Amino acid sequence: MKLAFSTLGVPGLPTADVLRLATAHGYHGVELRAHPEEPVHPGLSPAERADVAAEFKAAGIEILSVAGYTRVAAPGDDEAVVAEIRALLGLARDLGAPYIRVFPGGSPDQTSEEADATAARRLGTAAEHAADLGVRILLETHDSHRTGADAMRILGLVGHRHVGALWDVMHTWLGGEQPAESHAALSPHLGYVQVKDIASAEDTTPLPPGEGILPLADCVEILSRHGWEGWLCWEYEKRWYEKAAPLPDLLGPARAHLSRLLNDSA
Repeated sequence: MKLAFSTLGVPGLPTADVLRLATAHGYHGVELRAHPEEPVHPGLSPAERADVAAEFKAAGIEILSVAGYTRVAAPGDDEAVVAEIRALLGLARDLGAPYIRVFPGGSPDQTSEEADATAARRLGTAAEHAADLGVRILLETHDSHRTGADAMRILGLVGHRHVGALWDVMHTWLGGEQPAESHAALSPHLGYVQVKDIASAEDTTPLPPGEGILPLADCVEILSRHGWEGWLCWEYEKRWYEKAAPLPDLLGPARAHLSRLLNDSA
């Protein structure tokens, strides 16, 4: 498995500095948070996109994913949501990233059937464009669909190989799923895995991997046992937790811990 980290942990940091952190601490890739407050987002010009892609290529670091904020199950107009997805897909294609991330984002005002159908309809519409560009759309286990079983209700309706799953191990655990259950649901569609750690279900302030209660060792062992050779991406939610320790000093110890888990599961 290859290791990446998310720029959610270093909000607003220039691309050159992100790359210095990745190379200094031995990470293979980076998940780019695609938001207007970040250096990389869908509003970049073609020349700016080419510059970012060239920077990563020169550093030998892969862009794992463009992590967007489109909420595919949310009530409202399909056309606007599909347009957001297409914009993310275009950015990923221009940067050479294999994946984009979208959220479910269903509303309490919807029934689960309505939310599932809405998300599946929009993802199905965007899937052919994704196939044309060679990028996969990954639905993260999050918010209204935080477990693998929840996400599979949508993915089963879509049934397209360019629409898959992003396993956020915190959300599936908070949803009451054990790692084996999450893996069984998501494995046919799995793009990559977001790892993180927290103190408790009540205190989700981010911690370095191994310092909290999430079953990361179990997740890695299950992935290894099934021969999965994809990406583990450390998502440290510094952007949402101002008092959390700065990410740069944690990158080395986190990589060492994840590497130990990989070695132990080999």
